[in-house]
Amino acid sequence: MEPLRPDMFDEICPSSLNPIRFGGDKWAGLVIRCLEDGPRRYSELRVPLHRVTPKVLTQSLRSLERDGLVRRTEYAVPVRRVVYELTPLGRSMLEPMRIACEWAADHWDELLDAREA
Repeated sequence: MEPLRPDMFDEICPSSLNPIRFGGDKWAGLVIRCLEDGPRRYSELRVPLHRVTPKVLTQSLRSLERDGLVRRTEYAVPVRRVVYELTPLGRSMLEPMRIACEWAADHWDELLDAREA
């Protein structure tokens, strides 16, 4: 699995125009995208989500875990570590998210114009 890129998300992401939010959490959709290719450690998630404070990222992960979209697994041996991964329910969000993001990209200018009006 390839490392997550620091520039994985556009600087204006997550915008208030983003159509995907879970429980009002603007970062949740981005966390789900980061977990799309498999389990990740917290430090790996921090790379593309560097604009998110550690406290807010932890809150997002806990919220996603509470809602059954993300599974947190703690390993004690050989070294203590925690990984996060999408559950089947979380994986089921990937396709609707892709479609919603395509829609937002296709209508970005219209959305911005409506906001400014």
